[in-house]
Amino acid sequence: MILLVEDDKAITDALIEYLALEGFHAELAATKTEALTSLSKNKYELLIVDVSLPDGNGFDVCKEAVKKEEPVIFLTASGDERSVVKGFDSGAYDYIAKPFRPLELVSRIKSVLRRAGTRATVEVADLTLDMDKGTVQKHGKEIELSALEYRLLVLFINNRSLLLSRNKLLEDIWDIAGDYVNDNTLSVYIKRLREKIEDDPQNPMIIKTVRGMGYRMD
Repeated sequence: MILLVEDDKAITDALIEYLALEGFHAELAATKTEALTSLSKNKYELLIVDVSLPDGNGFDVCKEAVKKEEPVIFLTASGDERSVVKGFDSGAYDYIAKPFRPLELVSRIKSVLRRAGTRATVEVADLTLDMDKGTVQKHGKEIELSALEYRLLVLFINNRSLLLSRNKLLEDIWDIAGDYVNDNTLSVYIKRLREKIEDDPQNPMIIKTVRGMGYRMD
């Protein structure tokens, strides 16, 4: 899980959505106070932190994250040499100036996770997803998923316990694939994914059908 510490809503909305498509779940903290509260309650694989926050600066957030051995990337418009040096002196792994390229940011995230000795892994039932490598294991044995099956699984994971309508899934899969995906195609993908991840695809326990409404992963 990533903690995004940023108060610019235009950036946060787009970035959280993009990170989700790349397999990363991100939580938002819009202020230093919110970030420090989240740090006190949760464990994060990585923080993306803006320097300038409404109630302080991101250097204080970075120092607290470093105490918990949670890596930090600064993402900020403050690109002057003094700010960069202070960022690294605070213990940050990387410093990216705005405006930024999303693909580059994701590459930097993966690099930092490797350097920090952590991997973005998620466990659901008897499945283990390595978000860094893009692999899925069931009972410790890797299973082969197509690109869209994998992205569909990530969508459920990033929305655990939430009801996802078929329309919502269709919209997201369409965005991911870049091609039109119809209702019948969605049914095919759900069926194929269940055949690979469920012990009993006819009685699914991971991706459940909510009759007349959609699907949910508990």
